[in-house]
Amino acid sequence: MFPVSDFLIYCFVTAYTPGANNLLSMSNAARLGFKKSFKFNLGITAGFFIVMNICTLFSSVLYSALPKIKFIMQILGAAYMLYLAWKIWKSNSDFEVENDKTAGFFPGMILQFMNPKIYIYAITTMSLYILPVFHSIPALIGFTLVLTVIGASSSFVWALFGSIFCRFFARHTKAVNLIMALLLVYCAVSLFL
Repeated sequence: MFPVSDFLIYCFVTAYTPGANNLLSMSNAARLGFKKSFKFNLGITAGFFIVMNICTLFSSVLYSALPKIKFIMQILGAAYMLYLAWKIWKSNSDFEVENDKTAGFFPGMILQFMNPKIYIYAITTMSLYILPVFHSIPALIGFTLVLTVIGASSSFVWALFGSIFCRFFARHTKAVNLIMALLLVYCAVSLFL
């Protein structure tokens, strides 16, 4: 049975926590406005989609070639979730981004190929949640689209609410970090239930 709630919790917590995409989107929108940073976010979406497809192909080939790897992937995935929970819990409210890259389509797209958070997001989600249940090409394409929409939507949200999120996290850092960390711990534990 597919664990829909666990899958969605993991996807949203992973996608909406600070990372290169979210911080640069927020920074660009704060500097240039939402409209002028829109192309950058479209680039993020395009690059995200390409990377998701590559990771889906990699994960499905690895998963079908080595069926015994499931348990190892569960352990590695759970360990990564616990590590991510720890990092979120320990992070502070310093969300300033000093990188002054242009806010165009191609810088946003190229960023995805250098963003380890996306690779881990894709491979973890595919190997722990999707591939144990779904194997057909249409299902994998559908999940790739869902993961792309969830992942890329976070950069648009961070851009749209740029300075608001920054102030909110600065005021409520520990509470927000605790909630997100606990949700990730729940996801890690639920992999073995």
